[in-house]
Amino acid sequence: MILKNFSATGFRNLEIKNQELSPGTNIIFGNNAQGKTNFLEAIYFCAFGRSLRARSDSELIKRNEKITHIRLETERAGMFSVLDARIELMGKKSVKSVAIDFISVKHMKDLFGRVLVVMFSPEDLRLIKAGPSERRRFMDMEICQLSPVYYSDLREYHRALKQRNALLKILQKDKSQYDGLSIWDEQLTKCGLKIMKTRSAFVKKINEIAAEIHKNITRGEETLELEYKPGISPDMFKKTIEGSHEKDIFRGTTSDGIHTDDIEFTINNISARHFGSQGQQRTAALSAKLAEIEIIRQSKNETPILLLDDVLSELDKHRQKFLFEQIKNLQTIVTCTGTEEFQIKKYKKLVMEEGKFK
Repeated sequence: MILKNFSATGFRNLEIKNQELSPGTNIIFGNNAQGKTNFLEAIYFCAFGRSLRARSDSELIKRNEKITHIRLETERAGMFSVLDARIELMGKKSVKSVAIDFISVKHMKDLFGRVLVVMFSPEDLRLIKAGPSERRRFMDMEICQLSPVYYSDLREYHRALKQRNALLKILQKDKSQYDGLSIWDEQLTKCGLKIMKTRSAFVKKINEIAAEIHKNITRGEETLELEYKPGISPDMFKKTIEGSHEKDIFRGTTSDGIHTDDIEFTINNISARHFGSQGQQRTAALSAKLAEIEIIRQSKNETPILLLDDVLSELDKHRQKFLFEQIKNLQTIVTCTGTEEFQIKKYKKLVMEEGKFK
């Protein structure tokens, strides 16, 4: 997949019209707070229908503006396509809409996989050290690109979880609706088991690929392993939830389920999160992100667009060199404040200033 042309108006500070991009490496150069990350965020938003940074869509609209519009022109297997994404303020609410080739996308699940993207930021280098929620997000965002059905299951699970938690708070004061818990227990079990099966298969696959990448980065000195750690036993899913009624009512929240899942990273059979050095943790995270690219390549028979947001300053020369060797055959968009650290000879350089390309 190639992003051929980019336009954006009213998206944070961006005002860009018909910016052509190279199918190879594109370097977005500029001082801090000029809009480089906003540029990547706009592409990410078109791929996933949400921002990595904003709590609400309204935050993405430029101050004193009412609407934001992003247009991506892409090429996949020789076929050209146009994606338009809009956010419009209507009173205190924001309304989001997406169209592909001028046909409205009615459900967000239909958006996933239309623009294949892998985003790599300094926060991702802390994937190992961060809490379980970051590793669940790592799983979910990647699987959603590969399987729209997974997105539907995930959405249904969290809808049921929200309803069950609301009922638990009611039951703290009024036990007359106790029988209603069984409805949400059933829904959580139904969706949760499907999600666990998909997550388990994904982690198994990414473990195989990341382990080989990690072995190459460390020149065979370290062995990386990723293991899916479900927050609840699949064989005891419903029974565990039903057995936690009293505890959950007391706490006012659901204790067990796939919303507590995690991935354990080990290096040479030792926990990377608790005992790994900063360098080891970054190498493990880099291996996992590069494995994402390969999974998309194998599943979709095409390469994603790689977005690198100021990560090179976080990597030493050896890891930088390895990274560019791995991504030389796919379109990459890199943000940085300087070009002196680049170990590649051919790239397109774009200078950003106050949300525009000079």
